Amino acid sequence: MHSPIPETSASAKQDLMRSLSRPFPPYFEKTGAHQKQYRIGLIGTGFIASGFSRMLQRHGRDLKLTSVLTRRARDEKNNFPFPEQLTHSIAEIIDNSDIIIECSGDVLHATDVIHQAMLAGKPVITMNSEFHVTTGSYFARMGMVTEAEGDQPGCLAALREEAEMMGFKPVVYGNMKGFLNHTPLPEEMSYWSSKQGISIEQTTSFTDGTKIQIEQAFVANAFGATITKQGLEGLPATDVDKTAIELAQKAAAAGSAISDYILAPGKAPGVFVVCTHVEEEAPALNYLKLGGGPYYVLMKNYHLCQYEILKTVRRVINGGGVLLNNSESPTISVVGIAKADLPVGTKITRAIGGFQVRGEAARIQDVPRHVPIGLIQNAVVTRPIHAGQIIEFDDLDLPETMALDIARALYS
Repeated sequence: MHSPIPETSASAKQDLMRSLSRPFPPYFEKTGAHQKQYRIGLIGTGFIASGFSRMLQRHGRDLKLTSVLTRRARDEKNNFPFPEQLTHSIAEIIDNSDIIIECSGDVLHATDVIHQAMLAGKPVITMNSEFHVTTGSYFARMGMVTEAEGDQPGCLAALREEAEMMGFKPVVYGNMKGFLNHTPLPEEMSYWSSKQGISIEQTTSFTDGTKIQIEQAFVANAFGATITKQGLEGLPATDVDKTAIELAQKAAAAGSAISDYILAPGKAPGVFVVCTHVEEEAPALNYLKLGGGPYYVLMKNYHLCQYEILKTVRRVINGGGVLLNNSESPTISVVGIAKADLPVGTKITRAIGGFQVRGEAARIQDVPRHVPIGLIQNAVVTRPIHAGQIIEFDDLDLPETMALDIARALYS
């Protein structure tokens, strides 16, 4: 292990940033857009990856799943539907694929694999907000990497495009959450993990709010929006439209579009944008049941994860370009907040979806020494951390990884 302080020499930083300046032509300009079948390489074998592979098999007649990268032992029990496609070789998946789909949910692993894929000239589609908000800006400078529709950020991006094509100007990018518990107990999360059929880490990150903080930080960076406070507003809502417009009023006070969420128990886990339009259209929009303005709420009341990824695959094949990425110059990060006191020597195996740390979105300029939560993996506490404290680089001994090198260049 090396010093965790996010400092690097000026020459080393220049070398890292210079490597991003190479021109990178769109992949399908090189190969031609008329090939009959596209080979799909998949990273991950969990809930999302398994569902996507089944969709590909049933509905992707011009798409072929050729390789699936897994870190699990071959003899480990695995419910992945196409075990014959599994490989441990990154080189194999890159060589046998035209498009890489990354949905491992692991920041460090995704960073390493996506780097190799992009150096090989492969376009990458992700279902991994955690990756984007931690190291994604580095790759946004390298070439084609985009989040997919399916999770809330991709669905918000698609809704934003639709709104803008109709002349609307989004001022709020909103997410809808049904429940929140910052400090859930392991036995609770084990129960709900088993009941819902997803991992305990996913269940925990959804419950303690880390996931929605990551998603909305990502959305803010993607669309040049901001946040109104650390941890977001998260307004409680019984009337979704009314509460969404409250967020629009906060955006007006901030003088910028904002990214946030509402807490609406019992409501659909969808997304919304609050928009303005030119004043002359107010009578027509009122007639069309959007209200009298000046704010209009457009909503998608579902997100269907693996079922929607195919839409983004088609987008890339057809030359539609990036749906969203973390931008080359992010302004929002996600800090780690200790859930309990962490004495010196404590090992944090995993922060996202763990029981020691949760995440909050924050303006980078306000938290200059923070460790992005996606990096807090296999870290050892080097000075006492108190419950509720933002975790800083001086608090941890972090393993040397490519993700840590990128964070040093991006945030130091």
